[in-house]
Amino acid sequence: MGLFDFFKKKPAAPKVVVEVLYPQTWENGEAPVEPTVLAAEVLQPTPGEAVEIQVPSHIAAEDVAPVAEVVETVETETETETETETAVTSETNLDEGLTKTRKTWSERWNAFMANFRSVDEDFFEELEETLIGADVGAQTALQLTDELRNEVKLQNAKSKADISRVIIDKLVEHYRSQGVNEDASMHFAPEGPTVILFVGVNGVGKTTTIGKMSARYKAEGKQVVLAAADTFRAGATQQLQAWGERNGIPVVAGAANADPASVVYDGVKTATETNADILFVDTAGRLQNNVNLMQELAKMKRIITRELPNEPQEVLLALDATTGQNALQQARLFKDSTDVTGIVLTKLDGTAKGGIILPIRNELHLPVKWVGLGEQVGDLQPFDADDFAKSLFGSLLIGDDK
Repeated sequence: MGLFDFFKKKPAAPKVVVEVLYPQTWENGEAPVEPTVLAAEVLQPTPGEAVEIQVPSHIAAEDVAPVAEVVETVETETETETETETAVTSETNLDEGLTKTRKTWSERWNAFMANFRSVDEDFFEELEETLIGADVGAQTALQLTDELRNEVKLQNAKSKADISRVIIDKLVEHYRSQGVNEDASMHFAPEGPTVILFVGVNGVGKTTTIGKMSARYKAEGKQVVLAAADTFRAGATQQLQAWGERNGIPVVAGAANADPASVVYDGVKTATETNADILFVDTAGRLQNNVNLMQELAKMKRIITRELPNEPQEVLLALDATTGQNALQQARLFKDSTDVTGIVLTKLDGTAKGGIILPIRNELHLPVKWVGLGEQVGDLQPFDADDFAKSLFGSLLIGDDK
């Protein structure tokens, strides 16, 4: 064979091995007699050349689906999932969303009342501990207990049923009284784009909430623009862009680690030039005690105010309801460092700590404007304080099995 004959020789047809995947757990350390194919991926080693595939003899040919069919199935499932996620009409009502919180309240309350013997100081100390355990906060629990001491005496309540009625009525009255001058409505600019700035720590659901809320307002006929000002985490920008593509909403984004204020500036310009109705601004998940990040937030607000003197109309703080008292602490610190206009309480349906709404309202006097009650777009809903009080406290009355 000559020196160059090697390069002229046609290489042998490549072999493809089909690997049979067994379940991870085998009984007695041995593979099953009749293994099941969980997945099979056929790779074409040489473009344009067919390769004969030898399927192991113990696998029937009809058990191996063609690759095209597998791909088609995956694409169909993905499209179905996306359509489900963007369904604005699917809604979970507040009563359903508070199921876990209401159950916890009921269990704590029933356990408390089961030990009822007489109205004495021990009774009120246990009441205070029960309220604290229900995530109403120490300050609110102490205030409520002092008020209830006087109310029980005033109404001369002695029986278990009377005591329960007086306490629950007082809880509802106290909660509603804190919201007399509360403004839980969303504010919009009389002309030009309305800027809604989202703040909060990482992991509370800011980006997802923006995606849901923007889809909701677009469905109402408003023109929306999104600004991805969380430039420190690539995943946040990509997530917001995915929401924008899914809902047909433009997204203004910058390079990785770009100045967030520059993205905000571009977002304001885009919203103004396109006559958009609303500009949502997603910000980095900043730690409440990180001075530099808080200064960046202030810088973004200065940029917005310079371009649109009356903006932002809303600065919404996203809080994760599942974190309980940590959410209260976050709200307290953010309120001290920025002009928070309202709260978006996410994941309320997945927690037993929904009682955190009480101290947020009673101690901080911040309105809860939106609550997240599920995964669907329509499960982000405006918060109604009266409905919340009825859903949470109504089941605690003796004789009510709701």
